[in-house]
Amino acid sequence: MFSTEVSFPRKIQSFIRRQGRLTAGQQHALDHRWKSYGLDPNADYDFAQVFERNAPLCVEIGFGNGESLAQMAAANPEIDYIGIEVHRPGVGHLLMLLAERNLTNVRIYCHDAVEILEKRIPNDSLSGVHLFFPDPWPKKKHHKRRIVQPGFIALLSKKLKAGGYFHAASDWQPYAEHMLAVLSGQDKLANTSEAGGFCERPAYRPLTKFEQRGIRLGHGVWDLIFSKP
Repeated sequence: MFSTEVSFPRKIQSFIRRQGRLTAGQQHALDHRWKSYGLDPNADYDFAQVFERNAPLCVEIGFGNGESLAQMAAANPEIDYIGIEVHRPGVGHLLMLLAERNLTNVRIYCHDAVEILEKRIPNDSLSGVHLFFPDPWPKKKHHKRRIVQPGFIALLSKKLKAGGYFHAASDWQPYAEHMLAVLSGQDKLANTSEAGGFCERPAYRPLTKFEQRGIRLGHGVWDLIFSKP
């Protein structure tokens, strides 16, 4: 049976647990697939043992319904992925996709991503960290809740191995500009854009249905890729 426990209290969270209603399929996946794909936020793991191999390891923070993560895992079987999401319907949906496609290179935490990075991810271990379309917290009084802050980037820089990268994408231009300013203001990670700004969407990041609809309507999407020297 699926279960999580919350520990490690934090002063400011970058998310609200909007759990929503689980479909029958999502609940079934949580009940029957979690044992195969789920990770305990209170346990330490040797990820080479978890995946039964030594391979590049990427983390996706806030994978939503998991469609993009499942596509990336299928397209890049040589890479292992850890998805972190607090919303159980999205976790259930990703579990369904992994089982349907018989994907073995994904594991899931249903927990606060910052706490997982702090407590469960070894330093100098990640080849990549993905943060696609995080909550922009558009109201000024909520800007402190935005996950991309100097302390968060300092944490990521410790977890990435040399040559590893952080890839963020947003369809909210003010937040994209905020992320660029935060990332440009630190010296641990370097912008891969020669112009020092945003990047073209790399082929490995799938277009979501929401993003495709936005593009048809003329909405913009901004990608940032910073690497660890």
